[in-house]
Amino acid sequence: MPNDKSSQDALYKEATTAYGGALDRLARSYEADSEKRRDLLQEIHLALWRSFVGFDSRCSLRTWVYRVAHNVAASYVIRHRRMNSPILLSLDELNNIPDLNDAEAAADRHKAMQRLLALIQRLRPTDRQIILLYLEGMDAASVGEIMGISPGNVATKIHRIKSVIADRFWKGGRHDN
Repeated sequence: MPNDKSSQDALYKEATTAYGGALDRLARSYEADSEKRRDLLQEIHLALWRSFVGFDSRCSLRTWVYRVAHNVAASYVIRHRRMNSPILLSLDELNNIPDLNDAEAAADRHKAMQRLLALIQRLRPTDRQIILLYLEGMDAASVGEIMGISPGNVATKIHRIKSVIADRFWKGGRHDN
């Protein structure tokens, strides 16, 4: 069926053109190691291309792309956690760990971004997905549609995640407190 494959290829091309940068950022937020990040990004692209066989336009292309990408990334985290057993933290646990970066490094924009990314990477996959979708500019309704939870629940989680991350980001970051 050449029509189905050409449709699948066209949808994939449209999706990667529109959301390729977001997919790169998503992979970066899930994997710090550049080699492993390339593998994750490749997994995301393969899953996305394969997924277009079943795409029926019941949701927007954007929603579909993010849903597939976040599902692949969450599965990746779970699989690697089993293999390497890294410690993923709940919001409460993240809020209670000591800050590992010094105050001077936080002033540097690059270091600040690295700190923020490290905090996000330590979140459980569901919380990580929600905050990453929010940071990509999605509203609570869109995130809820992708995640399969209510927009109200998403808004509450976004508020809580932002609060905990901001608190952890700045706690211990200043000597003049």
